[in-house]
Amino acid sequence: MDAAKRLIQKAVHHHHHHQLHVQRGSSKSTDFDLQIAVHYGIPSTASLLAFDPIQRLLAIATLDGRIKVIGGDGIEGLLISPKQLPYKSLEFLENRGFLIGISNENDIEVWNLESRCLACCLQWDSNITAFSVINGSYLMFIGDEYGLMSVVKYDAEDTKLLRLPYHIFSDHLNEAVGFPSLDHQQIVGVLPQPCSFGNRVLIAYENGLIILWDFNEARILFVGGGKDLQLKDGSVDSQSGEDTNLQGNASYNHLQEKEISALCWASSNGSILAVGYVDGDILFWKTSTGSSVRGQQNEPSGSNVVKLQLSSAERRLPIIVLHWSASNRSSNDCDGQLFIYGGDEIGSEEVLTVLNLEWSSGMETVRCKGRADLTLTGSFADMILLPSAWSKKSNHKADVFVLTNPGQLHLYDDASLSALLSQQEKETSVCALEFPAVVPMVDPHMTMAKFAALPMGGNSSKVLSEMASVRKQGTTLAQAGGTKWPLTGGVPVHLSSTEQRVVERVYIAGYQDGSVRIWNASYPFLSIICVLEGKVKGLQVTGFSTPVSNLDFCSLTSNLAVGNEYGLVKLYNFNGSSDETSFHLVTETKHEVCILPQEEGPHCRAVFSLPNSPIRALQFANSGAKLAVGFECGRVAVLDMSSLSVLFFTDFVSSSSSPVISVTWTNYENIGSLVKSPKETNIVANPAEEVMFFLTKDAFLKIIDSGGGMINSHPWHPKKKSIAISMYVIEYNTSVSTSTNGKHLEKANQDVAINKNQPVDETTLTGANSHSSEHHSSSGIALTGERLMDSLILLCFEDSLRLYSTKSVIQGNNKSIFKVKHSNPCCWTSTFRKDDKVCGLILLFQTGAIEIRSFPDLELVKESSLMSILRWNYKTNMEKNMSFDNGLITLANGCELAFASLLSGENGFRIPESLPCLHDKVLAAAADAAISFSSNQKQKQGIKPGILAGIVKGFKAAKLAQTTDITPTPQSNFSHLEDIFSKPPFSESSPAVTDIQEAVELNIDDIEIDESPLPTVTTSQEVKNIKREKDTEREQLLGRADDIKPRLRTPEEIIAQYRKAGDASSVAAHARNKLVERQEKLERISRRTAELQNGAEDFASLANELVKAMENRKWWQV
Repeated sequence: MDAAKRLIQKAVHHHHHHQLHVQRGSSKSTDFDLQIAVHYGIPSTASLLAFDPIQRLLAIATLDGRIKVIGGDGIEGLLISPKQLPYKSLEFLENRGFLIGISNENDIEVWNLESRCLACCLQWDSNITAFSVINGSYLMFIGDEYGLMSVVKYDAEDTKLLRLPYHIFSDHLNEAVGFPSLDHQQIVGVLPQPCSFGNRVLIAYENGLIILWDFNEARILFVGGGKDLQLKDGSVDSQSGEDTNLQGNASYNHLQEKEISALCWASSNGSILAVGYVDGDILFWKTSTGSSVRGQQNEPSGSNVVKLQLSSAERRLPIIVLHWSASNRSSNDCDGQLFIYGGDEIGSEEVLTVLNLEWSSGMETVRCKGRADLTLTGSFADMILLPSAWSKKSNHKADVFVLTNPGQLHLYDDASLSALLSQQEKETSVCALEFPAVVPMVDPHMTMAKFAALPMGGNSSKVLSEMASVRKQGTTLAQAGGTKWPLTGGVPVHLSSTEQRVVERVYIAGYQDGSVRIWNASYPFLSIICVLEGKVKGLQVTGFSTPVSNLDFCSLTSNLAVGNEYGLVKLYNFNGSSDETSFHLVTETKHEVCILPQEEGPHCRAVFSLPNSPIRALQFANSGAKLAVGFECGRVAVLDMSSLSVLFFTDFVSSSSSPVISVTWTNYENIGSLVKSPKETNIVANPAEEVMFFLTKDAFLKIIDSGGGMINSHPWHPKKKSIAISMYVIEYNTSVSTSTNGKHLEKANQDVAINKNQPVDETTLTGANSHSSEHHSSSGIALTGERLMDSLILLCFEDSLRLYSTKSVIQGNNKSIFKVKHSNPCCWTSTFRKDDKVCGLILLFQTGAIEIRSFPDLELVKESSLMSILRWNYKTNMEKNMSFDNGLITLANGCELAFASLLSGENGFRIPESLPCLHDKVLAAAADAAISFSSNQKQKQGIKPGILAGIVKGFKAAKLAQTTDITPTPQSNFSHLEDIFSKPPFSESSPAVTDIQEAVELNIDDIEIDESPLPTVTTSQEVKNIKREKDTEREQLLGRADDIKPRLRTPEEIIAQYRKAGDASSVAAHARNKLVERQEKLERISRRTAELQNGAEDFASLANELVKAMENRKWWQV
């Protein structure tokens, strides 16, 4: 070893007059394009939820302009808006492959899920305050701050949002219902009515006015709010939540100043509307009431309104969120569970309240059969109901997703909630299921991560490929207790058998509990290979389960070294068989061997317990035969991997015992050839001498040989005291490997040009923020002794970058070749290669800024930031989970993990062909075909609405947050609505106003039964109404009525119609016969309806079997 030291010193002396001429870098800004290739996890800024019940996809909008889309089998996607703005509305175009988001600046964005891109964007000219989509269509309703409801259609062919001429002004409706016209009464809700096929919409205004509008008839069907009502009060306290009738002493309430804050349909047929107010009240409005609008206006009545209070306190929280789910054993369409956020006393614990409500037969009162308060983990953000895929019409059970801050998603399954609300069950809490992250980040907490590309055809690739083949491609998102995760959307990539077996890249993460997980990262979807537990089976090792602080993987020997905060080095070998049961425990003074029980998969081979100091650097030698370990205390140990022993310890590298943060191995080949003196001819040339470079946090650099001897006479350090981040030893202008232990290292193509007469180029550059890339471990390179002298050492500090020649460092010269000062602290750096040559450096700063600099001149080439590419802010210790290899950067932040590509034109993940699809076109086509077929059967047989509610179970289920209508509706059924929306509704005299002003009380004598009407004159508007209603389901069942609505007739017309010849007894007999005939006709209709319903149920059963068969088939099998 002393000979190696003398030879290197002689090489230094041989070249002490030679100077290194460094050329400028050739990198250009167009060479780099930071793009997100892979993203896992839920952003901490998540705020809104949306669900596609057919595709079974969940979308999560954030406060920073991102949308996370989650499907099944680990399929996830991230959509990033051009503007960093919060979303205030998010809806799927159900089963169409598009997602609609509305930003705080009222940009209506349409996202194409198949291509994962923004299809189009429309800037709305007013503040959007309400938004909804007609399920299964491209039509959507928009309410604004001025009380205007508009209709918008997305044209998928032209990728445009079209503003249709159909508008409903608040002034028209205020005049129609006799409500005072107030300026700027914004719309707070627009809800399509369930079972109306989009023909009706409920419009709620901030001042409390509620209107149910019919598009076919262009008139108001129901008016609520804005008047004095005699309400039936009721309260549901947590102490007496069960068997409470929501009725009591009647009281008059003035609703004109009662501001609406939330609303939802509280029945599956749209007959009950639940409205929450800012004062904490909840009112149930019966929209199916038979009283006329004039009657509602002129006299107060409590027959169509029931009031509910969660707390009897005087000051209560506003009702923020309302959702309703039908009961499993409902005797009518109104019994179910009401989910409420808000309404409790101000200052009370933040909970999500669930009420089990049951209505009386006459819908006069509602009884609370049970109440449950779900304690939230974090502050509430949003919730959404997920209808069961295969539920029958009589069973509307739904799971519940609850989103809390920061970015926590929990699932409450219907069975647990039902048991909690049941009177028989005495459970006091329900256990929520957490989102099963593909890569756990928080539970357990990730402390260290490394991304590594494996040499193609190498031993490690083969070994890990065999381990990966044991597991199914992707991850099955199932929870303990047998509960299946309800998200199954997306189409996994169909790989060939050869592609499935090859592991090209791995992502390795260490955790706080001492465990380690390894994923196959060859494609843009990660699949778990193995989990190494933080314990040794059958043996208690002190400190084994302490947090992982560093790790390194040798692809040549398939060894994994894991260091922890206790100072242990755990060694795993993936080549060994499960029959190997020996375990080595090595300390500074002894070496013990234990026999452990056999276990499947890789297991810990040895543990090195050396100084009780956290491990800060780990690096395998190029051959994989040795492992260098840097400790927090400033010492370095070199371990032998074959004998599992300690070769030597070094003294403290720094006088201040500063932590060792970076280690680099170099091999000197044929160093004997450098010896020209005859005195040295007796020295035998060693084919490869290994030299190690150690860097401490206080910037002391020490170079030693493989025996522990010092190459430089004393530790080197820069002139100015600095905090070091990382170190790279780079062979200039030759092939260099910075983090590819065990890979083939090519010979240099040419020597570094040396000019005796040219001075060193001393250049100082002032740049922006810079960061470091690879974690504190560096890699090894193979050089000849002469080329070692001409190699470069790049030192990255918090405040600067400095480039030195290796020769000057060995000589003790601290004068740099290039120097770049940072304006902000740098925290992470990494070099990158192009054509197997180091061509640049990427840096991350504590401000979140990213710089790309060329090598070797360190000039700034391109700038970016975590905020611009990921919408992240820098967090302390983020650099520990950052890694770079093969043109890909891995970053972790909170619950998020991202892989970003660096170089333009590089496509290591082979996107888009290897990218899972977020929209299943085969499923969409099958759903449309089944829905269209059921619709045609309905038209032929005259089935009334709602009978085929369960035909495409699993394909379609409505979003219960707004409606519980799960009746399949084919896209073609909306053509009549598009015709209606193609022109303004009030082109002539408003029918809404006319109908209400001319409303009169009807008499039984005005109703005609099977009698020919007298010729009358009809208006043009009445003719239009007749044409609009000719295809309704009521006419298919009952036949087309001769008159659309009763008409006020003169006494003379009534006498002429009903006067009969003969005495009073004959007139009475005639009337009795008419009643008998009417009864017989109703009975025939009832029998026919029952027959059609039985036929529909048979068809639904057949459709269910078809769907089940299709569900188990993949798209390539169709």
